Amino acid sequence: MSDNTPDSLRGGRPHQVGSNGRPIRKDEIEIAERGLYVESWMPERRSRRRPLLFVHGELTGSWVWERYLSYFASRGWEGHALNLRNHYWSQTTDIATTDFEAYVEDVVSVMERLGPNTVTVGHGMGGLLVLKAAERHPIGAIVLLDSELPRDLRAPARPHELREIPDVYGRDHIGWETLPEKLQRENRDLTIDDVVRLQHLFGQKPHESGLAKREILEGVGIDRARLAGVPILVVGAGLDGTASATGAARLADWLGGTYEPFGAHSHYGLVIGEQSFQQVADGVRAFLESHRL
Repeated sequence: MSDNTPDSLRGGRPHQVGSNGRPIRKDEIEIAERGLYVESWMPERRSRRRPLLFVHGELTGSWVWERYLSYFASRGWEGHALNLRNHYWSQTTDIATTDFEAYVEDVVSVMERLGPNTVTVGHGMGGLLVLKAAERHPIGAIVLLDSELPRDLRAPARPHELREIPDVYGRDHIGWETLPEKLQRENRDLTIDDVVRLQHLFGQKPHESGLAKREILEGVGIDRARLAGVPILVVGAGLDGTASATGAARLADWLGGTYEPFGAHSHYGLVIGEQSFQQVADGVRAFLESHRL
């Protein structure tokens, strides 16, 4: 645990075994004024390594980071996985009126709790949230996994694309309301167990903000000058063919960061794949160690 660990995290729950067999313990942070719940996995012993903040994308939650939390905690990093408002264990809210800015404020509030040396890791929409939040709060480094693209790298949204997004949407809107076998064929780095777990945890009821998604498609501006000097790793997935996947190299160049492609990985395989996640985690770990984070 790093020296800037909040007092609310000291003590913790009983020890468990991490991904490499080393003891870890689980804890939590609650941002009561915002109704946010942060799931924390801590190494058994204190470490000088920087704390990691994991920010999920659409429809997911801290559960999507479980393998990363175990991997890094058992190697000396404390990991904190935020649940954005109305996601997983955080409090419910009127999601139809929740905009992108509200999500950014959620991320900033946890950055403020963890301190200026935090390394923030974002997946999909979470990547864009991390970039926007890092404009407002000092940060140790940024890792973007198949991130949504900022306005400067995004083609103009077509009116019909925006109209097709409901105010609140669920897994059917992202193509995950179908047979697991079909999804597994489309996401070859996921096992059937991975697919079934994803479908279950996406939930059957719509709970994601269409307003925030429309804002992303219309373009969220990022001030690169505010990120100057921050180490950045951009990871791209190769199986999806989405704009965020094919744009990862451009994003890395635009940010002046390091680019690492994983051509045999899908969007969700980067983070949750039983067999595929560790290659990506190893790459993130190498980046952290190269910058002494």
